[in-house]
Amino acid sequence: MAQNSTIVWLRKIIQTPGFWFILVLLVFLTVIHYHEYQAYPGFLSSAASNLGLSRHAFERILYLAPIVWAGFLAGWQGALFTSLVALACMLPRAISMSVVPSDAVFETFAVFIMGNVVAISFTSLSKERQYRRRLETAQQGLQASEQRYRQLFENAQDAIWLHDLKGNITVANVAASRLTGYPIEEWAAMNVKDFLSPEGLELARKVRKNLLASEPVELPYEQRFTRKDGSEAVVQLATSVVFNDGVPVAFQHIARDITEQKKMQENLRFYLAQITRAQEEERKRISHELHDETVQDLVVLSRKLDALASSDLQLPVKHRTELEKLWKRVNDIVADLRRLSQDLRPAAIDRLGLLPALEWLAADVGRYSGIKIGVKVLGKERRLPAEVELVLFRIAQEALRNVWKHAQATEAEITVEFREDTTAITIGDDGRGFTPPQKIGSLARDGKLGMAGMQERAQLVGGNLTVQSEPGRGTSITIELPV
Repeated sequence: MAQNSTIVWLRKIIQTPGFWFILVLLVFLTVIHYHEYQAYPGFLSSAASNLGLSRHAFERILYLAPIVWAGFLAGWQGALFTSLVALACMLPRAISMSVVPSDAVFETFAVFIMGNVVAISFTSLSKERQYRRRLETAQQGLQASEQRYRQLFENAQDAIWLHDLKGNITVANVAASRLTGYPIEEWAAMNVKDFLSPEGLELARKVRKNLLASEPVELPYEQRFTRKDGSEAVVQLATSVVFNDGVPVAFQHIARDITEQKKMQENLRFYLAQITRAQEEERKRISHELHDETVQDLVVLSRKLDALASSDLQLPVKHRTELEKLWKRVNDIVADLRRLSQDLRPAAIDRLGLLPALEWLAADVGRYSGIKIGVKVLGKERRLPAEVELVLFRIAQEALRNVWKHAQATEAEITVEFREDTTAITIGDDGRGFTPPQKIGSLARDGKLGMAGMQERAQLVGGNLTVQSEPGRGTSITIELPV
């Protein structure tokens, strides 16, 4: 490998025009160094005489020129190689032809050493100048980059600020001033505690701890600020650590104001909740009317038909058979209406709560669908708000209806898990499954209207719905909501 590098270096040097100039110069100096009878031009003879140098000593000094020039072209390697060639050219004359060989040999080696020293010095100076030029270029680029960052920082629509590890704010942009209502001049004397609520401060400490420990932090996260006028601002916040030589020295925050968006979402959630409540009240009213009026009227009709068919009246056999068919049909209608009344508003959800209602639902769907459905409860049981229990029941009801109509399953299970900070309900089956969309929001567009309705209901109570399914491997729907 080293031999190949040397060959490449030599080839590069040989292809350089300066190499041939140095070679010609060495040849020229060697010829005049050994040619005793070649006279110098007058000015050269005068220059050597004025310096107190003999002709041959002056010629040896001239050998410095190709050595130094080689150092410029090829660095210290070129200077060393050229000085060795020059030494080989000067040494025979110094030893065998000089009047004082010891002085001549000394001068020869002095030229050899001085040539290398001067070449190496010039090379070092050249490298130093190149380094300084690169450093200046890098500094100019850094200054330009800092200027661009400063412009982006100051003109950004999102609020950006930095504070040290103690929370003291060091710099902020105009958008931060708009967000909080504090002028830029006041930010320099502020601490993050000045506009964070106790809950927000606790969240900030948790994020800070995780970032310094290199633990994952979900970004952006939601934070609430108190503006100068006392109003509250809701922001999406992205926080990162600023390092200096590997040591954390500050935190940078980028905040986007979502106060109005949050209000719109809360209003929308309120309206949806009101609509859902109205729907449930209407379901409840229809259920009671079906049970208390329609079903009771049909029961009376059924009894009259039964009495008529069983009476002593001399009815033709054909008519009596038709009456029995009508009686049976009325009883079937009564059973269907009772099931519909229960589906509209199960009495168990009002009287006993979510878990008994889910057990009733599993038994009821299993009875008319033929699917084996179980209910499993994990964790310590607890009651949830009535509206939340009703929404969860409706989601489970819709999920089991999909299992019955579409999944072609033989078994299904409802798992209710009470965790410390969340409650989760999973409805799983062993049916044919499907390929779910990459985004849950695409369910309606893909024709999964039932699942889209489940997602909307989950969002009403602040929950999250996930769907896991593969063709031939069943489907699992999980609703998870915070306590």
